[in-house]
Amino acid sequence: MAAIVSVDTVRQWIQVSLESLGAQRAAIDSLNVFPVPDGDTGTNMYMTLESTAEAIDEAAARSDATLSQVGAAMARGALLGARGNSGVILAQILRAFAEELRSIPDGAAFDGPLVRRALRRASDLAYHAVAAPVEGTILTVARAAADAAEASDGNGVVAVVEAGAAGARAALAQTTEMLPALRRAGVVDSGGAGLVVVYDAMMDVLTGIGRPHVPVRAAIAHETQEAYGGPAYEVMYLLDATEAGVDVLRSRLEALGDSLVVVGGDPLWNVHVHVDDAGAAVEAALEVGRPHRIRITHLQTLTPEPKGGRSLVVVATGPGVAAMLADGGAVVVPVEPTRRPSTREILHAIDRCEASEVIVLPSDRDTRAVAEAAAEEARAQGLRVAVIPTRSVVQSLAAVAVHEPSALFEDDVIAMTRAASATHYGAITIATREALTSVGECRAGDVLGLADGDIVHIGNDSFVVAQAVIERMLTTGSELVTVVAGLDSAGLSEALETWLARVHPGIDMVVYDGGQPLWPLIIGVE
Repeated sequence: MAAIVSVDTVRQWIQVSLESLGAQRAAIDSLNVFPVPDGDTGTNMYMTLESTAEAIDEAAARSDATLSQVGAAMARGALLGARGNSGVILAQILRAFAEELRSIPDGAAFDGPLVRRALRRASDLAYHAVAAPVEGTILTVARAAADAAEASDGNGVVAVVEAGAAGARAALAQTTEMLPALRRAGVVDSGGAGLVVVYDAMMDVLTGIGRPHVPVRAAIAHETQEAYGGPAYEVMYLLDATEAGVDVLRSRLEALGDSLVVVGGDPLWNVHVHVDDAGAAVEAALEVGRPHRIRITHLQTLTPEPKGGRSLVVVATGPGVAAMLADGGAVVVPVEPTRRPSTREILHAIDRCEASEVIVLPSDRDTRAVAEAAAEEARAQGLRVAVIPTRSVVQSLAAVAVHEPSALFEDDVIAMTRAASATHYGAITIATREALTSVGECRAGDVLGLADGDIVHIGNDSFVVAQAVIERMLTTGSELVTVVAGLDSAGLSEALETWLARVHPGIDMVVYDGGQPLWPLIIGVE
């Protein structure tokens, strides 16, 4: 028996993997005792898969998308979204499958031999990525899946895939005895557990049989985790460099620290390492290429269960929204439309939270960098801080609406990030001078309509322009329009509410009195 491979097959595998890993992410996080007790392996793998799924969806949106194109998107999406040691290794494993996908035409048979090649390539690439491979980890599970698939009888896809998945599960169970840290904690390897979820999802999709899988076993207690005595910093970055340059970099980073993982290919690489001298790790990259998306985390400040509660810091324009957010318990950074907050102001707001976990919502694209700088400074002081890249106050409001203080920090951040990214944002304002825009020339006094940061409509009637902006942002599945009414918007939101109820009766509208100047309406569509 052979499964027919198509773009939809690939999308379904990654989507099922994402959903399954999402369901077990917290349990997998709790397994993490090696090499750093940061409790985020499941989350890192989940976010790596999320980036992969988004890249595949974007590539597959074209009606003529091929397996080769989707395979390339899968490999690149995993590489760009890889987080942490486990995420980087998972990216290599997905790259192996992408290579096989690019070698077959759409609609071809995904047979046993192809599965065997993909699993073996996945194991080889995973081992190659790690400077000092350790058995009893995700590497062992990947190799066991390949060994079991190659030892299976026949070339039927069902038999080979089931053998590979069974081999991965058996190897996962054995990891408890392979590493002293796992044996003392009484748990299996967290990265291996995540890979088993991904391989089980492949089995379900390729065989067409959805079946219940035994959930991973969580750690008995956080006290069983190993005391961490390794390098102080986790350094990750993307690197534009040649293969020869990366060989030089590997040697430099091996001398600086441990947990070195380098994946990718000329010209783009993803580098992960634990070091005491973070600056030296970045400087080594500068000598061989161009590092970007640099992330430095102080490992000693990562704790499984931070104490002291969680708080939100929200940047808000307009006294109405600021007061509403403050009443809801957020620490608000009020700003004027022509004056963005400083790093000092956001850091001061983080300090005022008096919480060990803080989520920052910048509400503006240009404020994100400032928020990230403030968050980095706060992390150096021992706080756990995440910045959700909201680009408008309506995205911040959508994120705040799903905020759950009692949830795990990673779960809360991911839920809020997804709510924000699912919200289209727009606005109307008045042009102050003549200018050439992406939709034509405007004159002083014209009404400008913006959607997702771009000027999309020019007119002389605020109501008509607002209608055009909303219609542009509405998509299949839209359920809610949020309007933040500013100064000089008397009667406008009411008129829009009446119009929306008549033209789109299935979509609700909620109106907030924001009181912001310059922007009569700020609009969100969810």
